Amino acid sequence: MDKTVAELVFIPAPAVGHIMAAIEMAKVLVKRDQRLKINVLLVNPPHSVPALTTYFESLAKNTIERIRFVRLVQDQTPPKLDPKAPMMSYIHFINSHCKCVRNVVADMINNQTGSGRVVGFVVDISCTGMLDVANEFSLPTYVFFTSNAAFLGFKVYMERLCVDQSQDFVIEMSNSGGEMVIPSFVNPVPMKVYPALYQVQDGLDFTLFTIGKMRQAKGIMVNTFLELETHAFESFLGVNFPPVYPVGPVLNLGGVAAQVDDTDVFSWLDAQPSSSVVLLCFGSMGSFDEVQVKEIARGLERSGHRFVWSLRRQPPLDQSYEMLPEDYVDPRVILPDGFLEHTSGKGKVIGWAPQVELLAHEAVGGFVSHCGWNSMLESVWFGVPTATLPIYCEQQMNAFEMVVELGLAVDLKMDYKMNVFYPEDNMVIVTAEEIERGIRRLMEDDEVRAKVKEMSKLSRATVDEGGSSYASVGYLVEEITSNIK
Repeated sequence: MDKTVAELVFIPAPAVGHIMAAIEMAKVLVKRDQRLKINVLLVNPPHSVPALTTYFESLAKNTIERIRFVRLVQDQTPPKLDPKAPMMSYIHFINSHCKCVRNVVADMINNQTGSGRVVGFVVDISCTGMLDVANEFSLPTYVFFTSNAAFLGFKVYMERLCVDQSQDFVIEMSNSGGEMVIPSFVNPVPMKVYPALYQVQDGLDFTLFTIGKMRQAKGIMVNTFLELETHAFESFLGVNFPPVYPVGPVLNLGGVAAQVDDTDVFSWLDAQPSSSVVLLCFGSMGSFDEVQVKEIARGLERSGHRFVWSLRRQPPLDQSYEMLPEDYVDPRVILPDGFLEHTSGKGKVIGWAPQVELLAHEAVGGFVSHCGWNSMLESVWFGVPTATLPIYCEQQMNAFEMVVELGLAVDLKMDYKMNVFYPEDNMVIVTAEEIERGIRRLMEDDEVRAKVKEMSKLSRATVDEGGSSYASVGYLVEEITSNIK
């Protein structure tokens, strides 16, 4: 007999990292209560992304108990992304799917059996416009925030500033240099790590819209844990905002199906001493131009440390907004002459990297990262310290939190920024000397390494029975299932 009585509608943003995190959150929920069933509604991206198309196809083939995937029908004339206002045009694109979501949910409700009830929505921050659809069905909405609690606090604070002051004031302040006191951070936050996307009108409009919608939600699930961000969670107490629940770390520890033959790199790692290898990996959008690649290579070689480097080719400048990096057929076309020969036996240059599996390998002892939050949680989970080389979005703030607030990373170039929408404007180069210095400290700082190892134990304990995240998830499940009528 089917015991499922409570169905949730999940709507993640159409990006691999967000979808993977949402699926893992769905798995956590259905594991905790056999009555739960989850329908993940997949929005096609606003432009062709072959990697995401392949991922969607793989989801359709996989069977996860009590989790169903539904690809939403694309509007024939969806709004196009405007490079001059990328954040808000992205919101308009997502919201153009409201009619389709409304039809899917109406069909679910009309076809439900006597034992099944649709009880709520769980949406990504970019999909908070779907609260209006949920409200039409008198269903509560929860937001699954895939970044950290400190950054959520930053967004809430920015919204408050815009309301109390003005957007012009906030833009002027954010471009003035100096520091800003933000309640969710212990230390004053330097403007050099202020996300570039939020230094312009478009980013503030995005913040006002999304945080305004989030205020209507029943609760906010944050992919982090209390022991990691105690101060950030305390900053929400007594604030006029929905309850904020730590539910993480929510991780895809199974990794993603390998896209390349990675047997060689793991065979090589098996022969290396424990914690002797530094992994360089920069996420699904992480890539660098030829000048920066050569500086990384020179710094890496000078450091003398063993390495595995996931090196990917930048999209053409005129298509960088629409394409993800791809692997090089031959990395020699961009690496310094003789680099592969000089480092033969000392390291491996690969394309796409199975990051989770690499971080889990006992030979990997350091991680040079773009500081995406999923990657930071993975580094903590596996007890591997990070050297920060953030690129875009909130990654500079993630780096600041890891280095200054928590002491779980070393500063390679915490304030490095790349304009992903206008890459031709990128002028800052991280030098070989900075790369070398950062890698040496990463691999030799025993204090940071010890802190990461201790936090790794806490990250695993918090999701086990009796842990704080385990308790948060339990409370949420009780609240969600209480909506069954």
